[in-house]
Amino acid sequence: MVVATPLQTKPLSDEELHKMHAFWRACNYLAVGMIYLRDNPLLKEPLKPEHVKQRLLGHWGTSPGLSFIYTHLNRIIKKHDQSVIYVAGPGHGAPGVLAPVYLEGSYSEVYPDKSEDAEGLKKFFKQFSFPGGIGSHCTPETPGSIHEGGELGYSLSHAYGIAFDNPETIVACVVGDGEAETGPLATAWHTNKFLNPARDGAVLPILHLNGYKIANPTILARIDHDELEDLFKGYGYKPYFVEGSDPETMHQLMAATLDTVVAEIKEIQQEARTNGVSKRPKWPMIVLRSPKGWTGPASVDGHKTEDFWRSHQVPLSGMHNNPGHMQILEDWLRSYKPEELFDDNGTLIPALKELPPTGTRRMGANPIANGGLLRRQLNMPDFRNYAVNVPQPAQVEAENTRPLGAFLRDIMKNNMTNFRMFGPDETASNRLQAVYEVSKKVWLAEIRPEDADGSELSTDGRVMEMLSEHTLLGCMEGYLLSGRHGFFHTYEAFAHVIDSMFNQHAKWLDISKREIPWRAPVSSWNVLLSSTVWRQDHNGFSHQDPGFVDLVTNKSAEVVRIYFPPDANCLLSVADHCLRSTDYTNIIVSDKQLHLQYLNMEEAIQHCTKGIGIWDWASNDDCGTEPDEPDLVMACCGDIPTKEALAATAILREEFPELKVRFINVVDLMTLQPDAEHPHGLSNREFDTLFTPDKPVMFNFHGYPWLIHKLCYRRSNQDRIHVRGYKEKGNINTPLELAINNQIDRFNLVIDVIDRVPTLGSRGAHVRERMKNAIINHCAYAYEQGTDRDEISHWTWPY
Repeated sequence: MVVATPLQTKPLSDEELHKMHAFWRACNYLAVGMIYLRDNPLLKEPLKPEHVKQRLLGHWGTSPGLSFIYTHLNRIIKKHDQSVIYVAGPGHGAPGVLAPVYLEGSYSEVYPDKSEDAEGLKKFFKQFSFPGGIGSHCTPETPGSIHEGGELGYSLSHAYGIAFDNPETIVACVVGDGEAETGPLATAWHTNKFLNPARDGAVLPILHLNGYKIANPTILARIDHDELEDLFKGYGYKPYFVEGSDPETMHQLMAATLDTVVAEIKEIQQEARTNGVSKRPKWPMIVLRSPKGWTGPASVDGHKTEDFWRSHQVPLSGMHNNPGHMQILEDWLRSYKPEELFDDNGTLIPALKELPPTGTRRMGANPIANGGLLRRQLNMPDFRNYAVNVPQPAQVEAENTRPLGAFLRDIMKNNMTNFRMFGPDETASNRLQAVYEVSKKVWLAEIRPEDADGSELSTDGRVMEMLSEHTLLGCMEGYLLSGRHGFFHTYEAFAHVIDSMFNQHAKWLDISKREIPWRAPVSSWNVLLSSTVWRQDHNGFSHQDPGFVDLVTNKSAEVVRIYFPPDANCLLSVADHCLRSTDYTNIIVSDKQLHLQYLNMEEAIQHCTKGIGIWDWASNDDCGTEPDEPDLVMACCGDIPTKEALAATAILREEFPELKVRFINVVDLMTLQPDAEHPHGLSNREFDTLFTPDKPVMFNFHGYPWLIHKLCYRRSNQDRIHVRGYKEKGNINTPLELAINNQIDRFNLVIDVIDRVPTLGSRGAHVRERMKNAIINHCAYAYEQGTDRDEISHWTWPY
């Protein structure tokens, strides 16, 4: 291995080396204590079974490497007065982060009962992976954490999101070698093509190769050095290697390497900020190869433990009935010489206490990792200025998302340092391209002359496009959690790619909001699902899946919001609300194609504020001097289901003039839940007043029909609610044919009404026949002409 000249030096004096190694020993002692101890935190007496937890949970193997990195970053922070954020990617490596956060004092500041003394240390140990305590990964409870280690695959994209528009910050991102095997992480290495050194901070990736996962070797740890180096050169990095097991050598090598890479980062930034960005830099990164379970027991019961997979989790088990293991544990703990690290009171000795930085330079107290402290509200234009003119309901068409694009354009114009858009190659496809008028797509890879004709690329852009929903959403999450604002959009069917990311972010928000008062609110996670199921007649079956919202409804009502604006003005109102909100996951479902427009702006605001409401103009149960009880409730949610429900209502009013129909549109899906289950839910009294307690309800829904039944399962008289929605029927169809296949079309809705309104009975037989004939005729026309009849494509409300 050829090592650059600056790394041959020994930057640490003997005193510095001694102190840093002692601080790291203290970190390792705390890490072991968290996993095993519930009492006797400083080993003031021989270790006994009652001092050890009954259930041993946690992960030791990666922890020494994590605290080793943390210790050395502290030196860099003090040397340069540098803002550094620590992102811990390895799963369940919390002991390696919690320990230095406690030793620097950040932990005790937010949790005063975990004080920096023997009693506080006892509580600190006991809480770890213990009922009523904290988890074994870097959960929201961890000061300085902006990323859960158990969320494997997203550390690097989160790190880049933090670095965007944070020009003075270095984000040290530790990537576990198990995590490095995931698809999202492998793709995230390419995010260096979107980092602008003139205006952004830097990401310092540190690949932590300790060789093993739970019970297997890791891929990147078992390829040769040249292949590994070439891999990261191919990604566009300049890799540095810190490899070994001898602590003294490793401390000197890590210190020298960090000095070198930080100097390179500052040189790259200085050049870009002085002369502009002329080419993409080769950012440095570090490969740290250290033993799994470094400094732990070399072997247990005759089996190799250190530097092997057996040290991944808990190297010693069965403590309460295995005196031999108890002795190994005590010897292991005493090998760190806690009596040299802590005074009689149980406080870290002053010589080591002075090693970490102070105040907000501590990585556990950096406000960027509690981004709500830094969050500024967006400077928002008035969304009413982008309204579509709707002189009468359901008479004119517009592309719902195009006015939203103009609205987002001006939001970006007013907020050029704290708002970004993210989407996988679909900004223009989703009709949001107006944003390019104020900001192009950020791009630091090669730009060719022909790109000037429509590619919209710029090193200074603020729109990020990449065909990796994982990476884009990870970047937005990092951007939001560090105090900024973002907007993500993707095709509806492919939102499932980010299922697990939504799960983890929703859980993070839920815990932060309900249980951690010191975490300030952050901007909401705003996701637009467009190119929806009912307008995928050209792409076919693979692009038809509205099921992402089903997943969303499984999460805590504290953070989940789902909106189906039926037209452009409702979409603008919903988007304005979502972009102003905090601590929510807002899902907005709105198609990009031409759609009928139903409400003027003031009506849209009223409707969206309520979330659900009767459209009087489409109803005829309140036409006389005395309002009548409806015979039927026609309900709908989503743009195409709304149009088809309206068309069905028009047919019913023509065929059965005496039939009283109440027309209800749902914008806020969660209003269907009881108020006891969701803050936006209707009370049972409100629900029965709106839908009646006993009349048939025909509900035409955008997504899978069973979701509505799930949300309404506690409502009275369930049998009266009949839902139509997507049923996995479709391919290359015309829009109406696709609706017919899934029975959300106007004709099938009329048939359903005839079947479910008792007063119609056999009186509806002829209408039923006409509806069946219409289905046959329209499908035949579609197969012959490849399109729907004009009377369908350009249908308008006739009343």
